[in-house]
Formats: sequence, C-alpha cells, structure tokens
Amino acid sequence: MRGRLEGAGSPRESRRDYWGAVLDAPDAVALARFYTELLGWETTKEEPDWVTIGPPDGVAYLGFQTAVGYVPPMWPPAEGRQQMMMHLDFEVTDLDAAVAHALDLGAREAGHQPQDDVRVMLDPAGHPFCLYVGDDPASQAHGGG
Repeated sequence: MRGRLEGAGSPRESRRDYWGAVLDAPDAVALARFYTELLGWETTKEEPDWVTIGPPDGVAYLGFQTAVGYVPPMWPPAEGRQQMMMHLDFEVTDLDAAVAHALDLGAREAGHQPQDDVRVMLDPAGHPFCLYVGDDPASQAHGGG
C-alpha cells in the first residue's frame, strides 16, 4: 500500500506498518480482556474507551472502542435486526478444547452452526467469531460467524 513504511525483519517496537480491525463494544476494556485471554495476546494501549491488543511478534492488532448505544449483531442474520458487518476467524488445532476455553472466558456458542468443522461463537459483546481446524482461512467456505 502506498504511504506505508515497510519494516519486515525489524523488531515489532520499531515497525510502523501495523494493520488491524476495530470492534465496537459496550465496554472496550472488558471485551479487550476477553480477547487478550482467548488469544494470549498483550495489551498494547489502554484508555477508558479504547484498547488495542496484539501478538508479541507481529504487526496485526485488534482494537476495541466503547460505543454508546451499541447494538450487537444478529447471527444468523434476521431482517430488521443489526447485521453482522464482519467476523473474526481463528484457526485452532483442537476444536473442542478451543470451544471450551472460549466458553470458560464468557463466549457463547451460536445456535446456528453451518458446518461441522467450524464452530461459530459469540463473544461477550455478541460479535460472532469462528473457530476452525484447517490450514488456510481463505479456503474455509463457511457462511457463519
């Protein structure tokens, strides 16, 4: 992308080519803590209404912002309800263990599961995310979370 510094091979702290996704939430700090524990990532910035987390060795991050009047997305979609705009996919090696861990942290299993090898979960704020076993997320032809 034009206008970005390239930093491949440089230590994370000195890089300036970060990218990420930001999720709205009723409480940014609480949702960030959920994902920090789920993913084993670290908090990189925390303010009362804004938190970013990231892996210790990469340039990707997840951001969380408190949104007044937040309405959780509906999964599966329902006419007239808040639609899911995006979802996160996480590859795992043991689907049952990953689901149990997410449940222990406060996630819920979605009622609609479109595939046997993918588990659609809802985070504490209601955002769908998928846990799957596989090699390539782009090849996961799921229509879920």
